[in-house]
Amino acid sequence: MSSICVYCSSSNAIAETYPPVAEALGRTLAQRGHDLLYGGGAVGLMGVTARAAHEAGGTVTGVIPAKLQSREGIAYDADELIVTDTMRERKRIMYERADAFAVLPGGYGTLEEFMEVLTLKQLGYHDHPIALVNVDGFFETLLSFFGELEEGRFARAPVTDLVHVVPSAEAALDRLERTLAPDGHLS
Repeated sequence: MSSICVYCSSSNAIAETYPPVAEALGRTLAQRGHDLLYGGGAVGLMGVTARAAHEAGGTVTGVIPAKLQSREGIAYDADELIVTDTMRERKRIMYERADAFAVLPGGYGTLEEFMEVLTLKQLGYHDHPIALVNVDGFFETLLSFFGELEEGRFARAPVTDLVHVVPSAEAALDRLERTLAPDGHLS
């Protein structure tokens, strides 16, 4: 069984397009026997993903800094809830426990977490698969900028050598599973 870390929005004020994708990811992840590892919040796409995984019988681990508990709520129905002192500690725990990463639409925090695992992969610190769920072209501007980095030789490899860019939750899991062995670790 693999632990898939999901980075996503903690906002409830986002377009209606995105929660169904988060729900599909959480549900399908659990149905396929993967554990959900996420930011521990009860709001936004985080809450939607966690509830869907939990309702589908999946194991849910939330990691949240104490300072964000009142802001993001707290996933009381998580199988394991880890409360950290800092964001750095939260990110470290999520990174160390993950076998793969899925990135849904989100704001600055989601982008920062994605950029860190992308950079660490590019530098050879890990080889875990990363799926960027480009719902309705949400990440097109970012992908275009990555192309500019490559053209200007600021990036060694195209982002698509490091990340699976996919249109849906199901496609994300399909791509992640192709890289993971049956025991949930890299094949």
